[in-house]
Amino acid sequence: MIGSLASAFAFGTVIPVRARQPLGRGTLTALPVVGVALGGLAAGTTWVAAQAFGDGNALTGILAVAVLLLVTRGLHIDGLSDTVDGLGCYGPPERALAVMRDGTAGPFGVAAVVVTILVQGLAFSTTSLVAIVVAVAAGRVAVVLACRRSVPAASGSSLGAQVAGTQPAWVVAGWIVAVAAAGALATPRPWQGPVAALVAVAVAAWVVAHCVRRFGGITGDVLGAVVEVSTTVAALGLAVH
Repeated sequence: MIGSLASAFAFGTVIPVRARQPLGRGTLTALPVVGVALGGLAAGTTWVAAQAFGDGNALTGILAVAVLLLVTRGLHIDGLSDTVDGLGCYGPPERALAVMRDGTAGPFGVAAVVVTILVQGLAFSTTSLVAIVVAVAAGRVAVVLACRRSVPAASGSSLGAQVAGTQPAWVVAGWIVAVAAAGALATPRPWQGPVAALVAVAVAAWVVAHCVRRFGGITGDVLGAVVEVSTTVAALGLAVH
């Protein structure tokens, strides 16, 4: 378990943790714990920023998103950009995957990045600190869902080949129940948080299914897109007043 956590933090953050086991099932199973830690960091950033700019100021949430981007090396937002560009191009799966591997952000990708950062930042500035933790954790739970047993890896994806299909159903179900239960503490209405978390996970499942149809499986970029999409959806749902 300690080895899996170390590998998860090394994989999901810039924290200089020495991973003693290769990327695989245990790493992905422990990834939501990293999400909780990152959510706590984002919530703490929002709280500190609120002391300077005032509660509800948009800068508090934007700064929290900026910290998340720094601590995760921008990998997830880059994956979102590449995935959206791949989905936006014409041609067979091989062409879409080539566009994703090119690394140059196209107009679709740039638009997706800007909208995601703004929406997350504005949502974080209007929700509770617990809600921020739940939203960020939901993004990592969605990755566990994306790597469930029935999901294949796209051709030529080294990361996809390492993690696709590694997560058994009971692990996926356990993390979904956990994040939904935590959501009950995130808003004054105890039903709102669980609904927001479940909707975010459902949207992530749809994104994964669409990417499997388009690309033939998942890639590292798809996992990054899943993180950002599910975090954004969860944050929006938790911000509803």
